[in-house]
Amino acid sequence: MRARTHLKGFLAEQRGAAALEFAIVGPMFVVMLLGLCGYGGYFWMSHAVQQVTNDAARAAMAGLDNTERTALATAALNAEIGDYVWLERNKATLTVTNASDRVTVAISYNAADTPFWSMKGLVPMPSSTISRSATVRLGGY
Repeated sequence: MRARTHLKGFLAEQRGAAALEFAIVGPMFVVMLLGLCGYGGYFWMSHAVQQVTNDAARAAMAGLDNTERTALATAALNAEIGDYVWLERNKATLTVTNASDRVTVAISYNAADTPFWSMKGLVPMPSSTISRSATVRLGGY
């Protein structure tokens, strides 16, 4: 009988309940915040790479042949990529493909060294290689 009384008293005690709840919920909350930061950085970098790709494709449109288009796209990439905080030129690879009436510019960016991918062990992250392309029509509208 006496053990039941002690058990009821123990179960009715409320001191420390908030600390116990935080010990359970706190780590999940921190992982969710890290995921939010990681995916926010991924979406930002993907958008930035797409914008640089779009501008490089627009610049390449002015070229007369594939060599000149590649040079114009490379110059646009070199000029613009420094405007974005986390993007570095040496991690971007540019490819210009020429079709009969279209030119496609593709940029592949290796983002593995950025702080956003340092959380990869805690949060499932997408591939650290961001690949984007843009196609523009060449004249004759």
